[in-house]
Amino acid sequence: MLSDLAIAQRATLKHIHQIAEQMGLTPDDLDLYGSPYVAKLRLEALEKLRERPNGRYIDVTAITPTPLGEGKTTTAIGLAQAMHHIGKRAIVTLRQPSQGPTFGIKGGAAGGGYAQVVPMETFNLHLTGDVHAVSAANNLLAAMLDNKLMRGNPLRIDLDSITWKRVVDINDRALRRIIIGLGGKTEGGVIRETGFDIAVASEVMAILALTTSLRDMRERLGRIVVAFTEDKQPVTAEQIGAAGAMTVLLKEAIRPNLLQTLENTPALVHAGPFANIAHGNSSILADQFAIKCADYVITESGFGADIGAEKFFNIKCRYSGLAPDAAVLVVTVRALKAHSGRYRIVAGKPLPSELLERNVADVEAGAPNLIKQIENVRLHGVTPIVAINAFESDHPDEIEAIRRIALECGAFGAAVARHFTQGGRGAIELAEMVAQAAQTPSQFRFLYELEQPIKAKIETIARQIYGAAAVSYDPLAERQIALYERTGLGNLPICMAKTHLSLSHDPTLRGAPSDFTLPIREVRASVGAGFIYPICGEMRTMPGLPEHPAAEQIDIDADGNIVGLF
Repeated sequence: MLSDLAIAQRATLKHIHQIAEQMGLTPDDLDLYGSPYVAKLRLEALEKLRERPNGRYIDVTAITPTPLGEGKTTTAIGLAQAMHHIGKRAIVTLRQPSQGPTFGIKGGAAGGGYAQVVPMETFNLHLTGDVHAVSAANNLLAAMLDNKLMRGNPLRIDLDSITWKRVVDINDRALRRIIIGLGGKTEGGVIRETGFDIAVASEVMAILALTTSLRDMRERLGRIVVAFTEDKQPVTAEQIGAAGAMTVLLKEAIRPNLLQTLENTPALVHAGPFANIAHGNSSILADQFAIKCADYVITESGFGADIGAEKFFNIKCRYSGLAPDAAVLVVTVRALKAHSGRYRIVAGKPLPSELLERNVADVEAGAPNLIKQIENVRLHGVTPIVAINAFESDHPDEIEAIRRIALECGAFGAAVARHFTQGGRGAIELAEMVAQAAQTPSQFRFLYELEQPIKAKIETIARQIYGAAAVSYDPLAERQIALYERTGLGNLPICMAKTHLSLSHDPTLRGAPSDFTLPIREVRASVGAGFIYPICGEMRTMPGLPEHPAAEQIDIDADGNIVGLF
């Protein structure tokens, strides 16, 4: 089989105006951006779409992934292509890639095989510059904050309370913790410790993903809390005087990007918040366009159903007002075998040869993770469909074991999908199953109410979604929770920051662990984005490992090599 890049370079692309025509849009509703195959939609076009009926809304999620990933993006793209084969109009909505952990011309963020968004080089490089606009807006606020400090600190900001960092769109480990302000007040400003996050971890990126209009974005940017005063009052971007200028920097980035799949169906690619420190879903605005322009909107949420889908349901859908009609849960034979605990998977190295041998018992041993993730979808009143992302090494009776287990545990159905090697026609069974499931009446519900105390919301997620028996809080987390509730920030949804490699906080716990205590070491607030994010797990002490959940949780051995934990 050809490489992802070779497949993408052989694609026959249509002019983006022809793609827009499939959505019922005209050339006046978009602007070309650097090529005839990429465009930005005009927000004014949403107004003329208001009277159109909504299409069906489908989230693509997964079981707890191995370090190799289980193919959510390719499944989302393949499903959107397959809908065309059964006579349905579908739009796939995806996050934008970063130059950090998702960067690479090999594909990845753009899908892979014969289920890709193209042009690949444009997608995987700078696309339309949205991530750079986020970086500029974030760093403008950081610079203006430090300027306030240099000019006498009129807001009486407590330097130890400053949480706002600068960002760069590279996973640059050397910049995570730095000292700034060297050179004296005339040249360097106030000396203090800070650091850089990766751009897609910025609260500005989360705001871009959750905003519903230019006015809404302006208000959210103004609500960003960057620090606290000496008497424990929040200091916002509005008080710093940066929110208006930040909005100007983002006025083009707020517009969704229109591309196409290999089979010339529409793809909206917009916003790229991380799925741990943020909510890990593409933009509400892209979905608002798509749901008025297609029979089916296929969107993807980051990591497993315990993370991306839970945040899709309880954060994104809460702010968008859109209710999902079904959810596709991606599973692979190799991942269930890994969840048995009998194999070690290392990113960048071949799979263990014994993992590829026929072994139904290992599939069944790892099935509790699939069973729990099906339950997690159903807890929200959403109908789950299991997509078995098939590989050549899979054995028929292993696939049948997954199908049987899925049906026994409440899935609507389980379909084998071969979109990676066959494109849309390889996912026709899945498309037909999704279309049927989406016709059932939606019983969608949130997991918790916003009026509940912060701890009650945290513990609902921990117990019901992760399977925890209890939750413990470090003294710092206790103080932060008390501060947020005292200052009126308690009625925000919860965005848990934890490892993606386990249902628990511990990446070594596979399958569906239970009877564990979930430790909360810190609780932070993204007030502009509109969520509280508790940080799970014990503080890292090993040199070289990230202490901040903004970094993708990668594990490193004593020689500095990236390794997996499965």
